[in-house]
Parts: sequence; C-alpha cells; structure tokens
Amino acid sequence: MVIIETVTGKSHRVEISLVDTKDYQNLTKKRYFFDWKEEKLFEVYKLCLVGSNEILGLISLQRMPSEWRIHIRLLTVSIENQGKKKLYNNIVGNLLAHAAKIAIFDYAELACVSLRPKTEIAKHYIDTYNMMVTGLTLSIEVPEILNLINKFDHD
Repeated sequence: MVIIETVTGKSHRVEISLVDTKDYQNLTKKRYFFDWKEEKLFEVYKLCLVGSNEILGLISLQRMPSEWRIHIRLLTVSIENQGKKKLYNNIVGNLLAHAAKIAIFDYAELACVSLRPKTEIAKHYIDTYNMMVTGLTLSIEVPEILNLINKFDHD
C-alpha cells in the first residue's frame, strides 16, 4: 500500500496495524478530530509510513458477523492530511481497502463494508469509493470491494 505526497507526486509505502495501548495518549482531538479513547473496545487500526511511528490516519471497525459486514465506526486522517493543502493523498482509500480485505477474509463473497458518514462527505464516498446509499449508511459489497482493494493495495 502506498500514499502519494501531494507536492512531489512521490509514492511512499505505508503499513496498517492495530493501535497500541500507548498510542492512545497521542491521539488527541486537536490532531485526529475525535476522542479515540472511546474506541478502545473496538478494532482500531493506524496507518503510518513504513519505518515511522507517526500516525497519519485511523479507522475503528466493528465486526457484524450476523450481517456479513464490517462497520466503520470512525475514520479520520491527521489534521495536516485534510483539505486542499494536505501532505498525502490516498490515506482514506488505503484504510477503506484494509477494512475491505478484512471483510473478504471473514465473509468471502458475502462481504460488506459500511459506514455512516457526515452528510457533507457522503457524496465524496459515493463518487470516489463507489459506495451505495443503504438507508442511513453507505456500503460497498463484492465486486466493488474487490475493485477498491485492487485500486489501493499493491502488495
């Protein structure tokens, strides 16, 4: 998986791993927009450049096996990676692809990934990640999940 430096267009390899207990002390609302300590009971993953401990993005997942679904509870990028002047592109895409890979592993051809976006960003998820409106949530299923993984996961 890679992210793209916006100024130079250079690719940088990233890794996604579970947040360590010690990471929570650095996950401030000022930099990551949410109180991530409230997500400790769920699976919380961090995206970092390979060889770095700096967290560029976070995703909190809830497995819903009775619905063959991975639900994204929270998803964010660090403050310097938001908006038109962000440092890197594709952080969110990589985190979504990671959730999609987990869904495929757990639920195979029945896999689904869902999230409940803020109203103003819903269109972005629909246009950029091919998500569909499903009630109050947006979701993506096979084969679109496979397209998402192929777009962002080049390992």
